[in-house]
Amino acid sequence: MDHVKSYYAATANPHAPWPQLENSIQCDVCVIGGGFTGLSSALFLTEAGYDVVLLEAAKVGFGASGRNGGQVVNSYSRDVDVIEQRYGKESARLLGSMMFEGASVVRDRIKRYDIACDYRQGGIFAALNKRQLHHLQDQHKRWKQYGNNALQMLDETGIRREIASERYVGGLLDNNGGHIHPLNLALGEAEAIRNHGGRIYEESEVISVDYGNPHQIKTAKGQVTAKFVIFAGNAYLAPHLEPRLTRLSIPCGSQIVATEPLSADKALALLPNNRCVEDCNYLLDYYRLTADNRLLYGGGVVYGAREPDDIDALIRPKLLKTFPQLAGIKFDYRWSGNFLLTLSRMPQVGRLDNGVFYIQGDSGHGVTFTHLAGKLVSEALCGQPQRFDAFAKLPHLPFPGGHRFRVPLTAIGAAWYSLRDRLGV
Repeated sequence: MDHVKSYYAATANPHAPWPQLENSIQCDVCVIGGGFTGLSSALFLTEAGYDVVLLEAAKVGFGASGRNGGQVVNSYSRDVDVIEQRYGKESARLLGSMMFEGASVVRDRIKRYDIACDYRQGGIFAALNKRQLHHLQDQHKRWKQYGNNALQMLDETGIRREIASERYVGGLLDNNGGHIHPLNLALGEAEAIRNHGGRIYEESEVISVDYGNPHQIKTAKGQVTAKFVIFAGNAYLAPHLEPRLTRLSIPCGSQIVATEPLSADKALALLPNNRCVEDCNYLLDYYRLTADNRLLYGGGVVYGAREPDDIDALIRPKLLKTFPQLAGIKFDYRWSGNFLLTLSRMPQVGRLDNGVFYIQGDSGHGVTFTHLAGKLVSEALCGQPQRFDAFAKLPHLPFPGGHRFRVPLTAIGAAWYSLRDRLGV
């Protein structure tokens, strides 16, 4: 199964292929899933000296990791103030101490392994009304308290210097954020795993896992015997494979377009400092420039991962509301991809069995948290589980309504918050 026809697939770096698993092999750790979660876990573990096998049902970076907006956004889908309210000061302290670490891991990987993925520094949270701007001012204070000193509040004049749009009343610039070509980052990390002796198999969907000592992981044509297993499939984990995980989350679709190439002058007229941007709505829009001066624009959520009939019709009104000067612009690429949403909007991390770990549900903050999570599970396997357990002890709640009603109930809730965004309350 090839990558979807996206801008990223069309501009992917050339790389040697990975084989399909066609025999029985052994290893220390078997990672299920070849997106950022699995790649980060496998790379940290191979660096630590483990013999690692990674199994991917399609292609490396096939899912959200190779299709997302490419934004390196710090923290989690729920910020540290919400974490403190829900889980207490100690959880806030522990998780707050890690909320900028994922972005640091991304930058380290790019530098250490010389990965060509068009990294650019700087991300903006853009406020559409005074309520959102006040929230960003509070966020600025919290993030500084937790050690992020690369922040700058933007007033209405300041954000006009960053974004050629009349929509925003201000924003927050995070110079510890940025943007990337995510598929090329994934391919570069996979190559680093290969260079460390890790084994990656594509087109090798796991059809069953028999827990034991050791565990048996079976594909259509092969089998892996491993002491440890890491589930890293996220929104693309087959429901039958581990129902204990899939019942705790909802796969959701997001849509992205990439315009025709713009002239360098026209591109930088839109985003003069080449930052990535996301607004502060509940169902937010996000956008950035690509290395070849296209505007990449995404937004909205389709609950239940249903493929929309017309991506252009969904995204074009959003894009033109932000940049009416692009009326008539052509879209060269459009695609959809799934991310995994949890009820708490916090990632779900934990253990299922002896030596069986799982990481899922980044809820829209996958680029950074997946890279942190790989480091945490590696620490746990190396006998230092404290930071992994800080996430593992958070409650993982199923969505209300069961399998049948969880999607419509979630959509109703999202509609309520979207109405509040439009009203500015």
